Parts: sequence; C-alpha cells; structure tokens
Amino acid sequence: MKKIVLAVTAFFVLSIAGAQLKTPAPSPTQTVKQDFGLSSIELSYSRPGMKGRKIFGDLVPYGEVWRTGANSATTLTFGDEVTIGDKLVPAGKYGLLSIPGKESWTLIISKQTDVTSPAAYKQDQDVVRVQASSVGSKTKTETFTIQFANITPTSCDLQIMWAKTMVTLPVKTEIDSKVMAKIAELMKGDKPPYYNAAMYYMDNGKDLNQALEWFNKAAEANPKAFWIVHQKANCLAKLGKNAEAIEAAEKSKAMAAEAKNNDYVKLNEKLIKSLK
Repeated sequence: MKKIVLAVTAFFVLSIAGAQLKTPAPSPTQTVKQDFGLSSIELSYSRPGMKGRKIFGDLVPYGEVWRTGANSATTLTFGDEVTIGDKLVPAGKYGLLSIPGKESWTLIISKQTDVTSPAAYKQDQDVVRVQASSVGSKTKTETFTIQFANITPTSCDLQIMWAKTMVTLPVKTEIDSKVMAKIAELMKGDKPPYYNAAMYYMDNGKDLNQALEWFNKAAEANPKAFWIVHQKANCLAKLGKNAEAIEAAEKSKAMAAEAKNNDYVKLNEKLIKSLK
C-alpha cells in the first residue's frame, strides 16, 4: 500500500512539473508597430529559422501561396489609408501573403487574415497584388525577418528577408491635404499651433512669409524658447534675408547659452557661419 501511495505521489509531482514546463517557440511571434504618416502600421508574424535547410524552392516552394512566415497568418494593420501598387488600401487589418518565385514574387494584401495554408486562400479576397523583384544578398539572414525601412513622412518599405533573399513592398500615404486642413481648422481655435504649423510650412515648401509670421507669434507666446527663434532664423535664411537671419541666430545663441543648451549654441553658430 505504501508503494502505491509513493507511486501516485511521484506521478502527481511529475504531472505538476510537466504542466509548468515552458520551452522556446521554434518560430517565435513578433509584433512591430511603426509610426507612419499621421498614424501607424502594425505587423504581426512568426519567425522560423533556416536550421540548415534550403529555404526557397524547397521548404518554401516556388509558385505557391505562402503565409509569409510560420504558424499563424501574417497580418498588417494600417491605422490610416495607404497606397500599395496603384491601389488605395483603406485603414484596417489585412493578411500579407506571397507567392515566391526565383526572380520575382507576387505580394498580396488580402481581406483574409487567417490564411495558414494554400488551400485556405481565396483570390477573390485580394485587395491588391504587387510584383516585386527578388534581390540576392551576400549575407545570410538566418531568422525570417520582416522590417520597415527607408521611412519618410509619406513612404516606407516593407522588407522581407530570409536566407540570401530580400523582397521589398513599397507603401505610401498622403498627408499634406489632411495636415493643411487641420492647420486651417486649429488656427481658428483658442490656442493656434503657431510653431508646429510654421515648421510644417517651412519644411514642406509652403508660404515662407506665413511661416515667419507664425514663428513670430510663437516666440511672443514663449519668450524663452530659443529653439523657436532658431527656426525663425532658418526661415529668414530661406527667404534670403541673411542679415535678419544672423540677428535672430545671434539672439537664439545667447538664449541657448543662458539655458546651458550647448547643442543649440552650436546649431546657431553653424547657421551664422553659413550666412556670412
């Protein structure tokens, strides 16, 4: 009877230990959220390793729909409308599928967000298809990787890399009309965003005289803001008003020195030197 009790106890302990055992996932999931345009893009996918295997044309066959990862489906969530290929893709969650080829891939943005096998794929759910060149690389990517690269305010590249292959999906977004409309709206409010609006105008080829007016108002509202005066100097320089730009930069430099901000002291010195 004692042996039976001990055996049952041992089995119970082993069962508890087994229930608590956790091992690394062979293809760990990664979620990446990238700020983009006026919103963001969120990517979720699983990352298998090469593990000595031949990948494309073998583990991942050519000419067949691939979930573009392992385990669960790969998804992209756009917080705002984007353009992929020649199609506008509304904000929302989509599946990222692909058909790898030796020289080029077909990249698919699909309404299906749960495709894990070719049999589950339905072409009539495609939102857009894009042909992308398969580019060889001298370096080997051991772990399957999807990343955002070459990010600008209105464009970015979604790069798919594994083994010695890289494929790129360009993504674009339109922000100017939205920002301009928002500026017009907020300028009618109680607290107009003079500084941010002026920066947008200056950085995006808008009316520099309007930007200068807003920089002046922003500086009046915040008299110790040396960074505002520095950007005012930059605006004056773009307008070709070098003497006034130097005067503003000298003022910003003195203010920055008083605030013990050496970075802006150097920025102003560099601007002054470029204008003499």
